[in-house]
Amino acid sequence: MLIGPWPEDCAVPHDSDQVQVTSLTHLEFTNASSVRAEFAVSDVELVLHVEAHAPGVYRIRCAPPDVLAAREEKPTSRQKAYAEMLLARDEPVGELAASSVVGKRGWRIEQGDIALEIAADPMGFALYRGEHCVLRSTAEDFLQKGERNDETLWRLSTQLEEDDYLHGLGESSGDPDRRGSSLISDNPAARVASLLWSTRGWGLYINTLNRVEYDLGAEHSDVCRYVVHDAVLDFFLFVGEPSDILNQHSALTGRAGQPGLAPMGVWLEQAPGTTLDDTLSIVENFREQGWSVDSIEMAAPALYSFQSDKPVFEWDTQRCGEDQREFQARLQEARVQLAAQTLPAVLQGSTLFEEWEDRGWLLIRDEDGSACVFPGNEVTGGRPFGLLDLTNKDVYKLWMERQRQAVDEGLSWPVCSVQLDIPDDVTARGGECGPVLRTIYPLLARRALFDAVAGHLTPQEGVVVSTDLYPAVQRTAWQAGPRVENSWAGMEHSLRTALSLGDSGIPVQTHRLGNALSPLDQMTPELYIRWLATCVLSANFSFQGVPGLLPSAFDESTQELVRHWLQWRYRLIPYVLGIIEDSVRTGLPVQRSMALSFPADPVAQAWDTQYMFGPAVLVAPMLEPGKTARVYLPEGQGWWDMNTGWRYEGGTVLEVECDLDTLPLFGREGQMLCLGPGGQHTADFNSARLLDEVWMFGMPEHSPVVMRNKIRVMQMQGSSYIKGLEGLRILPSEGLEVKRRGAEVRISRAR
Repeated sequence: MLIGPWPEDCAVPHDSDQVQVTSLTHLEFTNASSVRAEFAVSDVELVLHVEAHAPGVYRIRCAPPDVLAAREEKPTSRQKAYAEMLLARDEPVGELAASSVVGKRGWRIEQGDIALEIAADPMGFALYRGEHCVLRSTAEDFLQKGERNDETLWRLSTQLEEDDYLHGLGESSGDPDRRGSSLISDNPAARVASLLWSTRGWGLYINTLNRVEYDLGAEHSDVCRYVVHDAVLDFFLFVGEPSDILNQHSALTGRAGQPGLAPMGVWLEQAPGTTLDDTLSIVENFREQGWSVDSIEMAAPALYSFQSDKPVFEWDTQRCGEDQREFQARLQEARVQLAAQTLPAVLQGSTLFEEWEDRGWLLIRDEDGSACVFPGNEVTGGRPFGLLDLTNKDVYKLWMERQRQAVDEGLSWPVCSVQLDIPDDVTARGGECGPVLRTIYPLLARRALFDAVAGHLTPQEGVVVSTDLYPAVQRTAWQAGPRVENSWAGMEHSLRTALSLGDSGIPVQTHRLGNALSPLDQMTPELYIRWLATCVLSANFSFQGVPGLLPSAFDESTQELVRHWLQWRYRLIPYVLGIIEDSVRTGLPVQRSMALSFPADPVAQAWDTQYMFGPAVLVAPMLEPGKTARVYLPEGQGWWDMNTGWRYEGGTVLEVECDLDTLPLFGREGQMLCLGPGGQHTADFNSARLLDEVWMFGMPEHSPVVMRNKIRVMQMQGSSYIKGLEGLRILPSEGLEVKRRGAEVRISRAR
């Protein structure tokens, strides 16, 4: 046992207080059951529990015996609430077999071919998949416990191998490999989520609402260090392919909510300072020109907010008119859904602010108990405000119910980003402050909004638009993409954030076609169409309502290309929605990075702006001017050029020519792409005929991903038998023939 100041190379402490550190070095086995192995840390009063939480998932917890027993056996109501925020499944469902390691002082905890070896002296671990070690602790000081004032800290250290490429942990617009970076979980500017994984086949999730500091080889290139500020060290280790890890993580922390059909259509963002008449005239022009649009997102400030003296919402009469019913009727006549900004806030200086400050319904300052006043932002029109204390059940319920009333009055999708840098001296009713409050506040805000939009529906379909990141964010994710500059670099920035969020287990990031607040001088017709094409092959996107970023700003040939790509978007909606529905079962995103899809192919990972659009289509977006593109086709399978119908072997680099009406698109062998008939509006979709055409990439081996999927593939004697293709056009690959037998289709080799 070593006691002394925390080593200087650690990110903690941030102030002058010294951390008293204990290096945990000796371990003793005490007990085992079918799901848990228990150990005592010698010389200090700590216990360590290892659970087979699920197949391929280990949960490890370390704390003083009384503290850990209280968390596991008799948690307080607030601890239960925290656990529910973090985990959808707290109870273990796996089984383990514990045995001594032959020739070593240690134990082997096995789940089939997955094993965790625990060393006793010096204390450490090694994680195995079969005979291959995917992750091990550092040789020295693997686990340390620190004390600073009344705060407990833990430092966990793991070894980084040469082929460890790290992904996840939130949003990044640069290198998708997070190795070499340092992140602090509760820093809003760091854009941190909570899942980390490596292409070597391991993943890690630290289960806490408190601060976590990640040093991913920044200080020492071959070491990862995690500093956890919590009384209990609680983390999960995952083993498997990256797709398995995302599946395990979402099963553990919560599956994605489903959006339904309506929000899958094209969105239009209102330009700042314009009127509803201006926006509806753009919608009308879109319809006249054959350009699709389904939803409008009203610009800030908020379209509705609390009355100054009553806890009820009122709509902004200057923007909506005196009659809310007439406002809603105009939207219905234009056949558009309404998205609008909101914030769990009351304006400073209002009667309601003073009343709720006295009642303790706002976040308060510790020093004098007064409400914390936040500077005005675009949602409040620049006016200072106080934040509702959403940890208070009564406040949470009131805000959720008022939002549901707004939905009843015509709101379709609330837009709320509230990941503010809440000062450390601000406290919520339950005592939450500092990192915990900064973490749970956006979580509670979006959960309340999702309850308002979808909580009363079966199934719970709905969308809450936000940029906030926090643990288990994928449960209600409709992540809004960043605002970027109107340039080729801006387009790439938006794409890279989508891929990094997908690596973090977030299924949807929407894109903006340009930025209304950025100069327009670099937005050429070529860039506009290439950007639009990439947006079409994503979860969804929005046009910007400023004249220079609308299709009408460009020449007739460009407008015709817009029409072409929007027709493709609506044909693809059954496939895109099918991917999102599939993410509820698998945790996989719509846009999938090369590392996520092909972890065993290091060459593919170097082509880091290519992506898989669902399971079937490889996209190589055009990120610079010109018609020539180089594409890498990952090894291990065949790929079918969707523009020419030619087949290529994987492991190939191609140079392809693409006019503005095409992109480099390749179908993955064994997959199918199901397309709808298209249209200009999702309300025109015929639920009895969602699909129109099926493209086959080689012999079908997998059931296709498609909205409300009822298509099933079975292989037998070299042929594929498919049910669910009645009435659809079938486009088989060259060398295959189609035979229909009643409700069944047989795909076989042409003779």
